[in-house]
Amino acid sequence: MVNLARVVPERTGMSSSRDSRRFVGRLLAALAGAGLVLLVVLVASDGLRPSAAMTIRTAGDETSPDRVLVFSKTAGFRHDAIPDAVAAIEALGAGHGFGVDATEDAGVFDDARLGGYRAVVFLLTTGDVLEPEQQAAFERYVRAGHGYVGVHSAADTEYDWPWYGGLLGAYFSSHPAIQPAGVQIEDPTHPSTAGLPERWNREDEWYNFRSNPRGAVRVLARVDEASYGGGTMGGDHPLVWYHEYDGGRAWYTAMGHTRESYAEPLFLHHLLGGIRYAAGLESAPDTASADLGASPPEGAVVLFDGTDTARWRPKAGAGLAA
Repeated sequence: MVNLARVVPERTGMSSSRDSRRFVGRLLAALAGAGLVLLVVLVASDGLRPSAAMTIRTAGDETSPDRVLVFSKTAGFRHDAIPDAVAAIEALGAGHGFGVDATEDAGVFDDARLGGYRAVVFLLTTGDVLEPEQQAAFERYVRAGHGYVGVHSAADTEYDWPWYGGLLGAYFSSHPAIQPAGVQIEDPTHPSTAGLPERWNREDEWYNFRSNPRGAVRVLARVDEASYGGGTMGGDHPLVWYHEYDGGRAWYTAMGHTRESYAEPLFLHHLLGGIRYAAGLESAPDTASADLGASPPEGAVVLFDGTDTARWRPKAGAGLAA
């Protein structure tokens, strides 16, 4: 363990930039001796302040090959829940056997560095956060079989990147005030929804989307617009979904605006399941026989449910191969 008593100056303040630099030098030397690296930014005589682009090696088993990257860069609205959300995912990793690195530095989006992660979590990101070459690296990463997790305003991110829009499923449109609402779980078999109440009542900021993703993704939960004010999508308002996309796995939840969400046991269970699915640490239901979250219309005849072909009929005049 680093003995900071040998590093921190006796006086509480730093009277000059030279004193500050000396302090930083001693601190870095001590950390290096302990096998640790810390990135810091010196701001004149005000001491040390963390950089907004700081890359942080965080919680989890450092020897585990199972690691996820949490990316929370913002180029638009910035949620005050970001520190709580990062800390919550660190704790989930530490408690469930996967490592977590958190960053707001888009420079990690290159082939070499992304290759060390099973999934990337776009955590409360907003706006255009990646340059074209970084976007290309992330596309290659997903095509190599890795995972994507989008949380809340990940849907308010990268509107001009069509590939990301397909990965995400649907872009943000608007939202009413934060208020309680009822979330209807459609599929209780997925890791992110297993164990949740069928009717999950909670408070959050309920996103409206520019399009309904149902049919392109597998919807896990929808919000009941009759239970709150300000919904614009009508009777079918998807809120949580997943799908396989371009060789990889994607999971998105529109919940998670509030700081309180990240201390809420059911929401943390939900988030953990999404991360584990995207990282390939836990499987989704058999997608060969699962539908895309839609029920057949009333009176429809189901010709094929994924297993039974009893209702299949050959075309008139056509023979069947022996």
